[in-house]
Amino acid sequence: MASSVQAAATLLQPTKVGVSSARSSHQLRSALCVGKSFGVEAAGGRVTCSLQSDLKDFAQKCTDAAKIAGFALATSALVVSGANAEGVPRRLTFDEIQSKTYSEVKGSGTANQCPTIEGGVDKFAFKAGKYTAKKFCLEPTSFTVKAEGVSKNSTPDFQKTKLMTRLTYTLDEIEGPFEVSQDGTIKFEEKDGIDYAAVTVQLPGGERVPFLFTIKNLVATGKPEGFSGQFLVPSYRGSSFLDPKGRGGSTGYDNAVALPAGGRGDEEELQKENNKNVESLTGNITLSVTSTKPETGEVIGVFESVQPSDTDLGSKAPKDVKIQGVWYAQLDS
Repeated sequence: MASSVQAAATLLQPTKVGVSSARSSHQLRSALCVGKSFGVEAAGGRVTCSLQSDLKDFAQKCTDAAKIAGFALATSALVVSGANAEGVPRRLTFDEIQSKTYSEVKGSGTANQCPTIEGGVDKFAFKAGKYTAKKFCLEPTSFTVKAEGVSKNSTPDFQKTKLMTRLTYTLDEIEGPFEVSQDGTIKFEEKDGIDYAAVTVQLPGGERVPFLFTIKNLVATGKPEGFSGQFLVPSYRGSSFLDPKGRGGSTGYDNAVALPAGGRGDEEELQKENNKNVESLTGNITLSVTSTKPETGEVIGVFESVQPSDTDLGSKAPKDVKIQGVWYAQLDS
């Protein structure tokens, strides 16, 4: 009797049975997952483990997508801010520029750009004859200065620079005779217009190089693929400019204050500082025609100019400045 009651009590313990069932179920799931790792899985276990794996993969993909979206958003914002910082507008035709109001042009950068042409031909399509070049415009797109590199023992070469002045370096409204010979040779003479602009650039080492971008008295001859010539480069400062010690070319002191005339003031190391030199130097430019539109008389192309920098009224040696850019002109017969 006692043994029967004990057996019945043992059968009526649901908690132990539940624990055993839970352990068995846990062991079964573990075994199924282990089996899946080795490529052996039961049908019932495959559903559970595959569902969990799919959920984890989906969650990971969502996380990665969120990261990529955030990076893309940040990158696009950086690009937009960089584009706005550069402030380079779309290049317009001459008629489009003329249709703009002052308010539309102000602060947009368009005033510093040369016009372009649309619907032209990629060659020089003007007949032989004498023309007058009007609205001649030169827009630099690159300034490099020949100087020693930042590293030691580096040979002098044209170094990239950083523009330190405002966007006011474009030459415009230049005029002059433009002649096309029977053999296709071009001759252009610069006579008038806004033919100089003061520019300052900075070398990688921090040195600043001022120069006067100009094509004064240019006489360029050659084929449309490349016609070149020399021009004058006036002094960056005029003869009436006074240095910090009051010395000038046509006015001011003859030498530094507190240095007696005929004494130390005339020594060789101070001669260049005392005797101001405002003579003009020379530069060279090569222009090339890339497209023309004979029905409107418009011509565009590219140019490369090499000219000296400022000499500080003769007290230092000039540096070679290479200027590359685009040009535009209207030929009127």
